[in-house]
Amino acid sequence: MKLTGAQIFFECLKAEGVEVIFGLPGGVLLDLYDEMPKHDIRHILVRHEQGATHMADGYARATGRVGVCLVTSGPGATNTVTGIATAYMDSIPIVVFTGQVPTALIGNDAFQEADIVGITRPCTKHNYLVKDVRDLARIIREAFYLASSGRPGPILVDLPKDVINAKTEYKFPKKISLKGYKPTTEAHLGQIKRAYTAIGKAKRPVIYAGGGVINSNAAKELKQLGENIRCPVTTTLMGLGGFPAPHELWLGMLGMHGTFRANMAVGNTDLLIAIGARFDDRVTGKLDEFAPAAKIIHIDIDPTSISKNVKVDIPIVGDCKDALKKLLQLVKESPIDDLEKARKPWLDQIRKWKETYPLAYEQADDLIKPQYVVEKLYELSEGKGIISTEVGQNQMWAAQYYHFAKPRTLLTSGGLGTMGYGLPAAIGAQAAFPDRLVIDVAGDGSIQMCIQEMITAVENNLPVKVAILNNQYLGMVRQWQQLFYEKSYCATCLKIAPDFVKLAEAYGALGLRAHKPDEVEAVIREGFASPKPVIMDFVVNPEECVYPMVPAGAAMTEMLLV
Repeated sequence: MKLTGAQIFFECLKAEGVEVIFGLPGGVLLDLYDEMPKHDIRHILVRHEQGATHMADGYARATGRVGVCLVTSGPGATNTVTGIATAYMDSIPIVVFTGQVPTALIGNDAFQEADIVGITRPCTKHNYLVKDVRDLARIIREAFYLASSGRPGPILVDLPKDVINAKTEYKFPKKISLKGYKPTTEAHLGQIKRAYTAIGKAKRPVIYAGGGVINSNAAKELKQLGENIRCPVTTTLMGLGGFPAPHELWLGMLGMHGTFRANMAVGNTDLLIAIGARFDDRVTGKLDEFAPAAKIIHIDIDPTSISKNVKVDIPIVGDCKDALKKLLQLVKESPIDDLEKARKPWLDQIRKWKETYPLAYEQADDLIKPQYVVEKLYELSEGKGIISTEVGQNQMWAAQYYHFAKPRTLLTSGGLGTMGYGLPAAIGAQAAFPDRLVIDVAGDGSIQMCIQEMITAVENNLPVKVAILNNQYLGMVRQWQQLFYEKSYCATCLKIAPDFVKLAEAYGALGLRAHKPDEVEAVIREGFASPKPVIMDFVVNPEECVYPMVPAGAAMTEMLLV
């Protein structure tokens, strides 16, 4: 039986297990939207296409499944670029379907035509322009496979209107054959043995884990390895939750706003075991002073990431979970002699660093410290929330003071640093887990970039909780101006701002506010108890800074602590 492209589209999505689409219709998509009510797939109507991509992204990060969004041609498609680039930088599996003008009009400057395939080529793992309905099922199958396999990433599929209307025999392809695409998932046992030999000889080892541990669902294996070789563990921002924060071997996050003990440990280690991380500049700082005495092991599924920024001694290409399982097998077969004795001096040193320079702040009686708000969010959620963040100071305080014990509980834009990400990402996670507590830790600047999606949460009964750390500034930029530009606060003041409580009420959400420290707990409790989406406006100290901080170009051991 022949099916239209629109029918094939939904049959393919069902075959891929898609449960929800985040989208916004337009003229070239009307045939798809006409077909949509006939299928058991939930559609969440967004208010801006950027929001759709971030929702798909948040859904993917929280679930580990491919997120899906659907937008129209021209400006609808171009509005997705920021969200696509966000997913690309953080290796998040999403498939973005864009409408396109009929194939005969492509290249003719037709109404709402944009070369979205060309525009997104630098920020997608792969993209497609479907020119023939007979290719549609195969392309959709390939899109989902590419998005989720190897190093995950966003895939864009451009759908001309005439392809959606055309008919062909439908057959869902079970096998995929992509020339030249064969990601290496199995780690080489010889390299694993070399790594284990180095681990046995090390006196001051450190495990440095990134988002690859989350993507490969290897948190359990990472914890076992850390415990079995008595090795302290630090993670990147993207790796938070990959190792349980309350654990005795936990160093905290490393990098520009990492803990003192994490940065000092990496600066003094003799063996750095990098797992699913890419040695980005916010982690390494001054390259020639990064882990200067260390032999470096690097495990990553992407061979292009190995020795890209930092030269490594033992490269291991493969899936993190597979590599860790093989390492653990060697640990079981050949335990390291006198392990406790060998590690004790190193762990004692780390303990001293932690005790000497812990993460800390002083909460006064009059002004709310933003760190205090995050600590209260952690305490009152019992550490069980899914936390999304915007970008800036709010993001760093969430990373520092919400102690992530499980993977897929932090949703944040790490590589691109996208303001406006947090609220739609929270909505995506809430759509996946309607009964979970989902909290967006936001700034008063960043929340305004996608604030319109609050109505999406209200309309779909998605009770996300937004905690605004309202300091009346673009806080992180202001912090740099304070520290390095003699307090020249040019274009960072946000004293003219909407009343976020009234704005929440206008959207049909609950609005709450705290001016004083003793009001914080009550506001959070009321917000958490509400069945509605909530905006909690915390008026915080306007000139509070994120510490520790490593200035640009400095070594990670050269931290500003106050």
